[in-house]
Amino acid sequence: MSKEKKQKKPKIKLGRLEKREARVGYLFVAPWIIGVLMFLLIPLGQSFYYMWYNIRITPLGTNFTYVGTQNFTQIWLENPEFPQQLVTYIWQTIAEVPIITVFALIIAMMLNSKIKAKGFFRLIFFLPVIIVSGPVMNMLVSQGASSIPALNTQSVIAALDTFLPTSVAESIGDLFSNMIMILWYSGVQILIFLSALQKVDPALYEAAKIDGGSGWECFWKITLPTIKPMILLNAVYTVIFLSGNEQNELINMIVSAMFSGTKEKGYGYASAMAWMYSVVITLIVLLFFLLLGSKKDIYDRMVKKRIREQKKEARLVKRIERRGRRNVKKIEKARTKRKYRTYDGSGDY
Repeated sequence: MSKEKKQKKPKIKLGRLEKREARVGYLFVAPWIIGVLMFLLIPLGQSFYYMWYNIRITPLGTNFTYVGTQNFTQIWLENPEFPQQLVTYIWQTIAEVPIITVFALIIAMMLNSKIKAKGFFRLIFFLPVIIVSGPVMNMLVSQGASSIPALNTQSVIAALDTFLPTSVAESIGDLFSNMIMILWYSGVQILIFLSALQKVDPALYEAAKIDGGSGWECFWKITLPTIKPMILLNAVYTVIFLSGNEQNELINMIVSAMFSGTKEKGYGYASAMAWMYSVVITLIVLLFFLLLGSKKDIYDRMVKKRIREQKKEARLVKRIERRGRRNVKKIEKARTKRKYRTYDGSGDY
């Protein structure tokens, strides 16, 4: 055993102020942890357990009958409305998310410019987030306030149906018919873009203008790369918001299946529908993440490439040095043998 003992790292004790700050931090995080446990993880586990059973609520209690994958096969074989609504939801979400995000970015840039009554206009664009929700939204939709009266959506659908599938054409037609309601959903995204635009250093714009850069070039070279993470955040937020919105037909379908009094449907049937719906939402989020995810900058790639080349050169130098040392040892060994070679009587050593 080696006599040298490994030196243990000294334990750093926290002071009273640091301990108090840690306790306060845990106190602030505790509501979020409790909320995740009570309203996310536990219901998530329960729904995952329920989807394998046929659940019946009787006066004597709740009866669980294991059915395996029967709920899934029943949804796809006996409920054609759910797959149709799922396809419609996918096309609508893929079309609506870019529209809402681009509209929010344009409005945020306008509100971030030097205009009078800036706070009043910000309030106007954020008011729909507070007012238009729940029963108010349902009432406005029923009265036709979410659509453009002068727009003939049937002609748009008929024109698109000539070169697109019917489901895609109907999804785009619904997009035009609910254009006002879609733009109402952009309040939070505008706020996020505003906070990102206000963090951009004005010195960058000044330097670009001194070099002759136009406003369009400043947008593509400075503004857009700076706020790119916020674009991804708004896209993901929009997907989640549209997926859980009260105007979503799939949500209403899952709720009606949950409280259905039929023998086939119930909590297990609705849980299976909800999990399939969640998988589709996750795939859409991954799609936008792949499209808008932060890619490595060209300069970072060049730096990493140069570092790899330097490491390769260093390994090559070490290999040459090891080979040189081996050759030196061989030469010294050969000289040593030649020096101490005995005389054999023939005149040679």
